[in-house]
Amino acid sequence: MIFSLPAVQFDSKLLRKYDQAVPRYTSYPPATELKPEFELVDFRAAIAVGNYKKTPLSLYCHIPFCETACYFCGCNTVITQRKEVADPYLQYTARHIRQLAELIDRDRPIHQMHWGGGTPNYLSLKQVENLWGAINRHFRFAPNAEISLEVNPRFLDRNYILFLKDLGFNRISFGIQDFNPQVQESINRIQPEALLFNVMDWMREAGFESVNVDLIYGLPFQTLNTFRDTIHKTIKLDPDRIAVFNFAYVPWSKPVQRRLPQEALPKGPEKLDILQMAIEDLSENGYQFIGMDHFAKPNDELAIAQREGQLHRNFQGYTTQPESELIGFGVTSISMLHDVYVQNHKRLKDFYQAIDAGDLPIERGVSLSQEDVIRRTAIMELMCQFQLCKNEFESKYHLSFDRDFDEYFAAEHFELKKLEADGLLRLSHNRIQVTPAGRLLIRNIAAVFDTYLHQKTATNFSRAI
Repeated sequence: MIFSLPAVQFDSKLLRKYDQAVPRYTSYPPATELKPEFELVDFRAAIAVGNYKKTPLSLYCHIPFCETACYFCGCNTVITQRKEVADPYLQYTARHIRQLAELIDRDRPIHQMHWGGGTPNYLSLKQVENLWGAINRHFRFAPNAEISLEVNPRFLDRNYILFLKDLGFNRISFGIQDFNPQVQESINRIQPEALLFNVMDWMREAGFESVNVDLIYGLPFQTLNTFRDTIHKTIKLDPDRIAVFNFAYVPWSKPVQRRLPQEALPKGPEKLDILQMAIEDLSENGYQFIGMDHFAKPNDELAIAQREGQLHRNFQGYTTQPESELIGFGVTSISMLHDVYVQNHKRLKDFYQAIDAGDLPIERGVSLSQEDVIRRTAIMELMCQFQLCKNEFESKYHLSFDRDFDEYFAAEHFELKKLEADGLLRLSHNRIQVTPAGRLLIRNIAAVFDTYLHQKTATNFSRAI
């Protein structure tokens, strides 16, 4: 079925009303629900079930190292210019890959792989090749697999990019954040405009199937006019996908952000103006709003998948690949199986010690109940498709034998009616349909089905806008 989604509508009054702290829903339950009391036997059992079902796989490999700190960053990183630290890490990660491969049926196809960080291009070409080989020795990639990585343009040259493409990567992403030199200086990420255009030229020359760039609004010294200039220069770059992230200022959990000049951060009203401008200008220049902070050209696979009702979401964000289980390699990475999520140790020392002891380097996890799985489906349908068909949902989970959708989610239905009254969605006998004005607040709509959020104060999440 082909869905036709109307353009997103910006309603500043609604955005101010619903600007609350809510999860990003790259998973449900959110990663905040992973606990150290988790039993590893549940992880092994979940892998065995996936082997039996021959569930497709996605792989994630975390490279934590960066040469310098970006003051806006919220990632788990190790800041060092001592490149030799990567050698033992890659050796331990190769052992971790082998550990997991011994548990996973090799006949399960890999539909997606992503390398993130940190800075994956912190590695030398030889190190990249060795890590690639360690993965390929144990896993079988589908012919049309999406194989992507993030790169820092400050530490790239043409040969490095061509090497990545020749090795087998077919998608690539790099962070711009902002073109303005004053903003770049304040966040400790100076990237001359000419450098960014050269990097894009090299990526196009290499023939990557998709190039994604990241922008951030809400950084120090940004104004409506300066960020409009960034948007227009980004459009000239002509990437396939653009992510426009809201900067989450959380210095209590990310101490590096204390180095930012807090007095220079744009205030709420100006942030809304910046967001509105970004949406309008990108839309007018041919980019389709996918969801939350993502835009893509209409012929991009993300846009096509959404129109066909086949868009999915995992810890890497939106994806076109079929529902699969995610296996994470390396420090701090997350594995996301059908009904079990686990996260590896965040500290290198703990990660290394676990592997030396012959243990899986898992620090925390959570086993999902059937109720969690049902609610996850509702949340992800809304996050990805901006609508939910109640009949299909009832059929998938056999709700009609007992209660229909509205009876099962009676308490949620009451909350949805409130959102309908505010114009965020439309309810009918068989469908929840997010309105153009509600699309920017999809996290708030999805949060109606989140029982964990209702049990705590949402201080660990970024604000919706």
